[in-house]
Parts: sequence; structure tokens; C-alpha cells
Amino acid sequence: MKLVIDCFKQVKGAGKSIGIYNLARHLVWALAENHSFRGNVQNEIIVLGNAYNRKDFDVAGVTFMEMGKNPLNKLTCIKWELFDVSLLAKKLGADKVLFPRGYASMLHLTKEYVIIHDMIPFYYNERFKGYFNRLENFYIMWRLKASARHADRVITISEASKRDILKYSHTDEKRISVIYNGYTPIKKQAYEKADRDYIVAMTSRLPHKNAAGIVRAYEAYRKMAENPLPLIIIGTQCEPSYIPHGEPEGITWIGYVEKDEELHRLVYNAKAFLFLSLAEGFGFPPVEAMQLETPVICSDESSLPEVVGDAAVLVSVHDEKQTARALVKVTTDDAYARLLVEKGLKNAQRFNWKTTGDKYREVLFDEV
Repeated sequence: MKLVIDCFKQVKGAGKSIGIYNLARHLVWALAENHSFRGNVQNEIIVLGNAYNRKDFDVAGVTFMEMGKNPLNKLTCIKWELFDVSLLAKKLGADKVLFPRGYASMLHLTKEYVIIHDMIPFYYNERFKGYFNRLENFYIMWRLKASARHADRVITISEASKRDILKYSHTDEKRISVIYNGYTPIKKQAYEKADRDYIVAMTSRLPHKNAAGIVRAYEAYRKMAENPLPLIIIGTQCEPSYIPHGEPEGITWIGYVEKDEELHRLVYNAKAFLFLSLAEGFGFPPVEAMQLETPVICSDESSLPEVVGDAAVLVSVHDEKQTARALVKVTTDDAYARLLVEKGLKNAQRFNWKTTGDKYREVLFDEV
């Protein structure tokens, strides 16, 4: 069986797709291991890539083909995903094509397996209309819907995303498989100890990451706590829309943290990790905080409850006082915080690349 994996548009650091890039990279590595023979059938993996990602995708066990096109050119990419990739896969004699970015071809010349991570563009169309370019968002919604309807197999990363795919595309549920993302364990090291206790929150400028909700919850916490801890917000700088009534005391804003070691140090030393996203296809930050032995408080929206299980305090993004009470308890009750840490470490072990790779191999190589 010949499997083609379309990684042509994958460029690390370009756009908003770092999570998709990492999934594609680790998936190629996982599939490349021990794939050659399954059930007396010889298999071949061909990865279609570019000059930017060769170092990550050209690995032992796959045939890497560098496309002589510019993956940063929008028109080139549109033509590629609509027509070119399918024509090339047919020419290569592919039995199946895997599309990690969520968009299958328009031609359907081979069996097509597409990974749809989330349906957040539809969420924006309903809740934050006009935030993104309307024509571009319409194109993305159309492509996601068409890909879900026409692909031979849709793979998604959470039950929440599966529900959204069914809601917006009305595809056949039997053609959807849920495979959780894997996660690379963080190498534990002696992080420099902070000189004071604090709470850390992770967000971004995107509205669904809910930076304003974090500020409101922290403001409620400061009014409730006897000795409130300061808050460090990672991922964005302060903007007027986050603080319509003025910024409460005690907040330090940190934008993008480039070095993983610095990010891990900030999370590891925190008394609590706060994540109040409104929508997530999966939600890696809480799992990362759990690996770093920091108690997690996160929203009960979309995929987050199934990802964190009982290892985090789930709160409503619409109830700042509930979040404030959780912050008070986690930061003052050491026994409760230790229990969350223990549960968090166990929960994080559910997500690993071996399990994820095995499930993808079953779907891609064993299905007829």
C-alpha cells in the first residue's frame, strides 16, 4: 500500500498552524517506524514537502519529495490543495492520501484521509463575525465542510471537534475517527526558583482565547482573596479591549515566550495555571502545565473537559466568581494543590506519540 502525506504547506512559524505542524511532524516520525510490513502487505510512505520543512520531514522510513513551489504564496497553495496534490498523488500511484491540515483535494482521484483539528472558523462566523477577513473565512469554512463531506475518512482530535464537524458539515458519523494528539514529554530540569509566588495564565490576542475573561476573573479574585497573588499573563500584551474598566493591580503582561525553557520555568514556579479559552480543538497548554507539576484551572468549554478529565478545576467562563473561588482554594490549600498535581501527572500520560501513532497506523494501513 502506498500512502502519500501532504506536508507541502507546512512551514514552521508561518501563520497560526504551529500545532498542526507539530502534529504532522510527529505523525510522520511515528508512521515511519516499523511501517514496512503490516499483515503481509508491504507499505510505502511518500511525504510531499518543501525546502523549509525538509529537516523535520525527511526521515528514515519515508520517501521525501521536495516540491519546487513556494509554500508561502497563497495562490500557489490554493491551486495546490484544490488540484495539484491530487494529480501528483495519482501520478505517483498512491492508494491513499493523508491531509494533516484539514483540507482535502477537490478532485478525489485517490482515497482521501483528512485530519480536521477543529471548526473554529464557524465559531468565529457566529460569535466574532468580521474579526477575520470575511472572504477568507468563508473560503476556509467551505473547504472544511467540503473536505468533511467528501473524504473517505475524517480524523479529528477530540470528541468535541467531532460534534462540531457533524454540526457544521452533516457528514456521515461512521466516517469520523477520533484520535487524540500525542505529546512529547517535557525534560525535567532544575528550573531557577522564583523569588515570589504568583499565578500564571496563558492566552493570545485571538478573541476565543479570552484574555478579557482572564482579567475579569483575576479582578474578582483580588476582591475575594485575603492576600492575593500577582498574575503573569503569557501570550499577549495588554490591550484596551481587555480592560474596559481599568486594569486591576498585580498583572504583568508577557507576550510570546520564544524559549521553551523560559516558558516552562514560568509555569513550573506558578502556584496555579489559568486557562480560560472559549473554544479548543484539543488544548495543549493545560496538559503541559500538568507535566510541569502546576495545578490547573481551566474553562469547561469545548474539548477541555475531556482533555483534562478530573485532573483540573473546571470553571465556567461566564462566572468570574467561580474562577476566583477556585484560584483562592488552589493557592491556599496545599493538600488540594498536591492532589491536583498528582492527578495531572497521571492524566498527561494519556497523551503520547506511541499510542497516537499506533491508532493512525490502524486507520491508514489496516482499513481497506
